[in-house]
Amino acid sequence: MSYLVPSEFVTKMIDAGESKIFMSTRDTVIRAFMAGAILALAAWFAVTINVQTGQPLLGAVLFPVGFCMLYLFGFDLLTGVFVLAPLALIDKRPGVTLGGVLRNWGLVFVGNFLGAFTVAVMMAIYVTYGFSQEPNAVGKAIGIVGENRTLGYQAHGAAGMLTLFVRGMLCNWMVSAGVVGAMISTHVSGKVIAMWMPIMLFFYMVFEHSIVNMFLFPSGLLLGAHFTIMDYLIWNEIPTVLGNLVGGLAFTGLTLYATHVKTAPKRNA
Repeated sequence: MSYLVPSEFVTKMIDAGESKIFMSTRDTVIRAFMAGAILALAAWFAVTINVQTGQPLLGAVLFPVGFCMLYLFGFDLLTGVFVLAPLALIDKRPGVTLGGVLRNWGLVFVGNFLGAFTVAVMMAIYVTYGFSQEPNAVGKAIGIVGENRTLGYQAHGAAGMLTLFVRGMLCNWMVSAGVVGAMISTHVSGKVIAMWMPIMLFFYMVFEHSIVNMFLFPSGLLLGAHFTIMDYLIWNEIPTVLGNLVGGLAFTGLTLYATHVKTAPKRNA
């Protein structure tokens, strides 16, 4: 499957981060919009499987189809650029600045949210026949997700906030591994297999992914779930974004860069 050695694919990660920082505003937002929309469709797909079969593992096994699609199409998730863009700054690529990294993050966040929210509105129309009746079983399940993963954390106070942050870290450790997986092979089959494994793990373990949550929680609010926008922001989205940033950068980006680009001198025999 034309596997690339780590020193090769980590260099590709740095190149990708540099390219994203210098990308036009239009292209950055379009690619982020489509990434958020496709991932939202995959989340809807997985919840539908869970509700109809009662088998969460099956939903987790099939959820990565959306992740693979969006990366093969060259679209961008915030969780991915959290890892790639800083590497270009750390590697001191010409013209790369902290402002450029933050600009990229901000544009991708906006694009991802708009894409995920668009699918949330379409899903809400679908499961309620245009808001003319109560949501179907899938719609009700999505509402319960929103309540459990906002008010559920809130009920535990500081311990709940810590748990939420850690689940965000664990999530982007795996999701960023999927992003890297897209770079370790030159064949589509190799890319898909490498992306599939960590994404399946994160979804089944119910880690917190900021972009998936941009779909699930607004969907719940649209369908009448019993939590508020502030509950969503304070007790999920903001801590999840921060956890995703720390987990992806610390466990994937910086570790790969440190040991495969800035390799320490070999010991003498």
